[in-house]
Parts: sequence; structure tokens; C-alpha cells
Amino acid sequence: MHKGFTLWFTGLSGAGKSTLSEMIEARFQACGAEVARLDGDVVRTRLSKGLGFSKEDRDENIRRIGFVCELLSNHGVIAIAAAISPYRALRDEVRTGIHNFVEVYVTCPIDVLAERDVKGLYKKALAGEIPHFTGISDPYEPPMAPEVVVDSSKETPEESLDKIWATLENLGLISFDRSALAYERI
Repeated sequence: MHKGFTLWFTGLSGAGKSTLSEMIEARFQACGAEVARLDGDVVRTRLSKGLGFSKEDRDENIRRIGFVCELLSNHGVIAIAAAISPYRALRDEVRTGIHNFVEVYVTCPIDVLAERDVKGLYKKALAGEIPHFTGISDPYEPPMAPEVVVDSSKETPEESLDKIWATLENLGLISFDRSALAYERI
């Protein structure tokens, strides 16, 4: 059983938002939940095609993702958004439109992100070769009071997933028969 709600993953590029959102989506599906995941990279190729990376375009992208999440949540679906969403004011704006909004801040130090980065984008951004790179030359404003904070440099994805799941249970947003989850861990 679950209520409609939005699970909003925010954090820098490479922090683990997509990985965690995919994992929790799979867990919800294993329990028979109605769930939809909006990944920031995928949304930019479809729903927000044509938007650039100016502050105005980033704001519009987040508003669009938020609107879809609001519609889904209002219809009893678990909406999962995984987007950098660098500006606190926009995340807070989206929060005000969604009755059950759960913010998950996926944090990770820049040096670890640069080590993980197979494309070398962080190294280029740190060298000044990429303008407007979030967290380097463009701001990222961490949430002030997220419902969940996970640190992908210190926790395994499974530990982070369990922390998020426990929070959702504590908030009364989910309650599932745990026997479905036993198969997931095999």
C-alpha cells in the first residue's frame, strides 16, 4: 500500500541520484506499486527539449518536472524525480505544489565526483574549460532541511536505499508486505 507522493533526488552530477532512483523504482515495482521515474537527463531530451542551461532554462526545466510529479502524485502514483535542481528556491516552489514531497539530498565531495567522472567533465570544469558547470562555476544550493540525506562517498547504494525506505515508512507514505522484498536481495 502507498499514497501518491513525490520522491525528489537532488545533488551534484555524478553523486548517485540516477542510481538510487533506479534502485528504489525497482523496489517499488517489486512490491506492486504504481511508480513513475523522471530522470533529469532523459527529461532534457523529451519534456524539456530545447532548453539550455541558463538560470531561466534550468528553472523552467525544474518547474516542468515538478508539474509532472504533482499530476502523478495527485493520482496516487509514486513520482520519482532525479535532477540536479541546483536552486533551493525552485525546489521549494515545487515542494509547495505537491502535497507529499520528500526531498532526498545525495551529497558527495567534489574530489570524489571528479575521480568517478569517466567523461572527465569535472576536471575540465575545474580547469575552466566548461563554463556554467553546476557546483564548480555555477552554484548548487544544498537543501536546508531535506527529509533524507545520503552521502554516496560514505554509504553503499544499498545503505542509502534502506535509509530512504525507512524514512518513507516513518512518514506513513508506504507500507508493503516485506516478503516481496526478500526476493530482491537474493
